[in-house]
Amino acid sequence: MSRLTGWPVALVLVLGLLGGCGGPPSENGENADGEDKPEEPSIPVEVAVAELGAISAAWRGSATLEAEAESDVVARVGGIVETLHVEEGDPVQAGDPLAQLDTDQRALELRQSKAELERLRADHERNKAIFRENLISREIFDRTRFELESAQAAYDMAKLALEYSTIRSPITGTVSERYIKVGNLVAANAPAFHVTQFDPLLAVFHVPEREIHKLGTEQVAKLTFDAWPDETFAGKVDRISPVVNPDTGTVKVTVKMDDAGTKLQPGMFGRVRILYDSRDDAVLVPADAVVTEDARDAVFVIADGKAQRREVEVGFSEGDVVQIVSGVETGETVVITGQAALRDGSPVDVIGEDDDVAEDATEPDAEADEAAADQG
Repeated sequence: MSRLTGWPVALVLVLGLLGGCGGPPSENGENADGEDKPEEPSIPVEVAVAELGAISAAWRGSATLEAEAESDVVARVGGIVETLHVEEGDPVQAGDPLAQLDTDQRALELRQSKAELERLRADHERNKAIFRENLISREIFDRTRFELESAQAAYDMAKLALEYSTIRSPITGTVSERYIKVGNLVAANAPAFHVTQFDPLLAVFHVPEREIHKLGTEQVAKLTFDAWPDETFAGKVDRISPVVNPDTGTVKVTVKMDDAGTKLQPGMFGRVRILYDSRDDAVLVPADAVVTEDARDAVFVIADGKAQRREVEVGFSEGDVVQIVSGVETGETVVITGQAALRDGSPVDVIGEDDDVAEDATEPDAEADEAAADQG
């Protein structure tokens, strides 16, 4: 036999050996010998149900408390402090005395100017009678009149300086700082006290110009402060600046606080939340359910044991809850933990679901055991 006649026999033997190793997979995922192909493992996830509820939109930022009225009280004249009438924390009314400077020298200056005034007044009255008789010239008469007016001004100034020796509060409020002590020499126009008006208090903050359209006067504001972490204080937007700060691109907004008693003080730093819109029938899901990729929001919805990736439109957010405008319906189950390992169509294993089923399955057995015990 020649070499060419042996090739067909060898080819048949090789194909027979290959066929014995197993046929191609069938359409249902099985090989020709009936073995199943490996299934994709289920990914454990935590889920939540989309619910219908109310949600509010709010602008959030930080604010600093300021007093509506406060003033540095200065000594209008210089002198030595003789008496202090108030201390820090004392309430005062406008015009109340706060401290007394020495008055000895000013009292003497007042007496001197008064004596000079009386002398010139007498001279003027005498010259007035003589002038009527044409016994003195108009020039002499006018000179005595001018001297009298000058003496009157000097007397009034001496009297005012004596009054200014008593330092008084220009506004009603509370003494927040005292800068002087008894025996100190205080210069004219030097600050002696600081008086603050605590009612009302103002929360001042700055809003970016692109967001100022959301705010308006009389909107409700909620504020929290580190000093009172468990309390929320209320207020209303009182005024909005009509101009934009060109350096920061922000607009100044002022909130007038409601009566907060003595808990809040000027200078406190807090967080402000202003409600500007609300929805009563909104589809709500936990904020952890939303995944953002390439500036697009999506959620994974569980259906038939598999994860379906859906792009959604997100609306308002409040705390750890967000509104879904479109893409998810009320009652659907969304993934809140485990999205990183998911893709569209991935099988999932809902954590906690089997435990609930197991508990439900054991309840009839328990009832049967109790019934058997009663029969026994």
